[in-house]
Amino acid sequence: MVEQNLLLLLVLTPFVSAALAATLPIGARNAEAWLAGLTMIVALVILGVLYPAVTEGRSITGTFRWVSSIGLDLTFRIDGFSWLFMVLVAGIGFLVILYARYYMSPDDPVPRLYSCLLAFAGAMSGLLLSGNIIMLVVFWELTSIVSFLLIGYWFQRQDARDGARMSLIVTASGGLCLMVAMIILGQIAGSYDLDAVLAAGPQITSHRLYPAVLILFVLGAFTKSAQFPFHFWLPNAMAAPTPVSSYLHSATMVKAGVFVLLRFHPALGGTDAWFQIVTGIGLTTLLLGAVTALFRHDLKGLLAYSTISHLGLITALAGIGTPFALVAAVFHIVNHAVFKASLFMAAGIIDHETGTRDMRRLSGLARVMPVTAALAIIASGAMAGVPLLNGFLSKEMFFEATYVWNNGGSLDSFAPYVAVLAGAFSAAYSLRFIVKVFFGPPATDLPQEPHEPPLLMRLPVAILVAICLAVGMFPQQVLGTWLQTASLAVVGPELPHFSLKIWHGVNPPLIMSLIAMTLGALIYLLPRRLIDSGEDGTRLMRRLDFARGFDWLLQNLTIRLPRFALRVLSANGLQSQLRAMVLLSLAGAWFVLRTLDWNVPMPELGASELVFALLWVVGGTCAIGAAWQAKYHRFAALVLMGGAGLVTCATFVWLSAPDLAVTQLLVEIATTALLLLGLRWLPKRNEEIAGDNNLVARSRRSRDLLIALACGSGMTALALAVLLTPPGASVGDWFLRNAYVEGGGTNVVNVILVDFRAFDTFGEITVLAIVGLTVYALLRRFRPAPESVERPRPQLDAEEQALEAYLFVPSVLMQWLFAPIIALSAYLFFRGHDLPGGGFAAGVTLAVGLLLQYVAANVRWVEARIIVLPVRWMASGLTISAAVGAGSWIFGYPFLSAHAQYLDIPIIGKVPFSTAMLFDFGVFSLVMGAIVLMLIAIAHQSLRVAPRARPVEPSEETN
Repeated sequence: MVEQNLLLLLVLTPFVSAALAATLPIGARNAEAWLAGLTMIVALVILGVLYPAVTEGRSITGTFRWVSSIGLDLTFRIDGFSWLFMVLVAGIGFLVILYARYYMSPDDPVPRLYSCLLAFAGAMSGLLLSGNIIMLVVFWELTSIVSFLLIGYWFQRQDARDGARMSLIVTASGGLCLMVAMIILGQIAGSYDLDAVLAAGPQITSHRLYPAVLILFVLGAFTKSAQFPFHFWLPNAMAAPTPVSSYLHSATMVKAGVFVLLRFHPALGGTDAWFQIVTGIGLTTLLLGAVTALFRHDLKGLLAYSTISHLGLITALAGIGTPFALVAAVFHIVNHAVFKASLFMAAGIIDHETGTRDMRRLSGLARVMPVTAALAIIASGAMAGVPLLNGFLSKEMFFEATYVWNNGGSLDSFAPYVAVLAGAFSAAYSLRFIVKVFFGPPATDLPQEPHEPPLLMRLPVAILVAICLAVGMFPQQVLGTWLQTASLAVVGPELPHFSLKIWHGVNPPLIMSLIAMTLGALIYLLPRRLIDSGEDGTRLMRRLDFARGFDWLLQNLTIRLPRFALRVLSANGLQSQLRAMVLLSLAGAWFVLRTLDWNVPMPELGASELVFALLWVVGGTCAIGAAWQAKYHRFAALVLMGGAGLVTCATFVWLSAPDLAVTQLLVEIATTALLLLGLRWLPKRNEEIAGDNNLVARSRRSRDLLIALACGSGMTALALAVLLTPPGASVGDWFLRNAYVEGGGTNVVNVILVDFRAFDTFGEITVLAIVGLTVYALLRRFRPAPESVERPRPQLDAEEQALEAYLFVPSVLMQWLFAPIIALSAYLFFRGHDLPGGGFAAGVTLAVGLLLQYVAANVRWVEARIIVLPVRWMASGLTISAAVGAGSWIFGYPFLSAHAQYLDIPIIGKVPFSTAMLFDFGVFSLVMGAIVLMLIAIAHQSLRVAPRARPVEPSEETN
């Protein structure tokens, strides 16, 4: 149980810290850095505690029940592989946070940066530790969203906005493909549990849907790890701050794709299709990235294409899929994360201290920045695969994997040659990085005078470079045990014996490495004029840059295609669009209703049914009258609509549905008041179109009447089919039997809303919050048309003054009713679990009370005396409901599980209490806040346009 709680803490701690960091003021860089750094240290300590348990191939699993009926539980799982990845996330994350403290300007919104970095760490932790493949995809998409925020951190820059949008579209689209693949995988394996899926490898690879699953799966992995042809998003993401590039685009996010390739290799790998697709794309990306990096003049651009190339190397190893190749892939993941993070930080230091990243302007920095130069040169050597550095060892393992593996295919025969050629270009661009930036004559065209950065800004680079040296010279002692543990979790019992040594004798991998380095030096020395020319890459490289193709596709999908669809499918006016929507709904309803069995006995009709029919005659008359009066008088139409609503309310009472009746009545009052406030801003009606003598208008109204009759008849048929369901055949009977036993309440409707179907209710109040905020945002920018017939007049005429005097008494009564309405709201809330009422009805009731105050008095007069703060009510309500739902996890129950019991209160005695009441209070807060927020938006719109006739404050009279 302790280990399970540690797993949960490992995922939740970064999210909690992210929320705290977001609340810190701008300029408090030390506070945010301390908070984020301590969070990473806590993660490292937890990983240290868990390490003994994950050795020798063991895994720790903690399951928190959620929706177990469909296999969707919150399961966290850690083994040697995910443990090693988590060490990269937390360890490099700590160094990036220290680096960012000195890199970022005090004028930047640093709290937002640290908050997003911590949220990304949490999302990445959830991805690595997910034991449920559906939840893995949820965290996968969350990394894309947070990455979007980080890449667009400097949103005032066009390149940052474009890069963020591009990365989100590409990676999130791949995530959708991955989601479909995971759903199919779960269906094939019979479970969404990761261990069950990995164990079902033969069953999956022999299934007829395996090709489709494989394509969808690799699309998700390739888009995240920037594999060809989706590699273009990564260089465009370099608009992010350098700490973000060091963390996301070298060590963590881009490694997520290769992580899932290695993680799911037991389930999907080992087939010819896997080898051809994964290895082929990996080798293509390896060579393309290496060649393109040589021609980049921007330091981060060169490192971005280098990252693409190394990710292709790891992907090719995952495609080869031999136990030795998988070990090499794990080893290179660690090595690349270390030396590439240090290089990105070094590039950031150069940019920070010189004011440019253009290699054509940089030269001779080793004289003025000797320590930074030494660190960057060592890291570049590791990137090139120079002996005695960590990159050399994993590169040799890659060469050996391509040389030894032979399945008789043409791709297999070309693999060693592609590996050597890519290694040569890797050495060439690493050599160019060193020579162009740090050697040669001193640079004279720099925006700033270069100098060494502060010690603590350089310290993270030094630590990472020291790791490169330590692993390169003492690999077995430094990393051997960890690599053994991680590889065992990937390969399983078939893990071969391997020894990390510097010297293995003169063998083919060593010869391949020497050829690659020699050829790399020649590549750099021979075409110097081509490489150093003003053109940023060759014509071929520009053609292979799919960013232009992405822009073309995006422009066609988001601009040209919608315009074409608008021309073809659009209708003039809102009524036409609503008519099309209603007709589509009608067609769908008919498709369902035609399959029902209508051979059911009709009930006997008596005097009571006749009264009921007369009641509906009144309601139908009001509805028809509302449609008729809408031509002439909108206020009269609104009143008649209210009459139809009251008949509906009476129908609910008649059919023994008091909860629905209460809710209908309250919602009628609230919506009528809101419509009254907004009615004045409707534009003038076109009398020529709306006139009775217009043939087009008459035909339109006749058509709408037929549609309304068809829809009404369909709803009647549907309601009749439900009402005539034989007893015992409806799910409602189960709710009636179990409402009190399982939910602790006798009001079945409320128990369903806050217990049995609480998750639905939680989703509905979330939507209501979004709607309320959207309405408020739209009305803040709304400006009434000048031709509005209901526009208030600047001066009160005699008739209006008499009307205001006549309404003085009702307005006073509405103010006096405020206290009774509050009491009524509390009464409905506390009785809701056993009698008609509940949080929704109570929230609407209190909102109606506030509505009456706005109607009875001036907006400013009310807000000077009643401070509502609806957004805080909404936020509090959503937070309370979510917290109540998550609280059940503490006791090992699914999300939103309720508990009911009797509490013994002194003097009062035993009273019923349920945790669902707390959830219902969240519903109450959010409903009240959302309605009042929309009310305030409309009321302030009126105040903005007509700032007249308001009570004068005493202070103003004095002044």
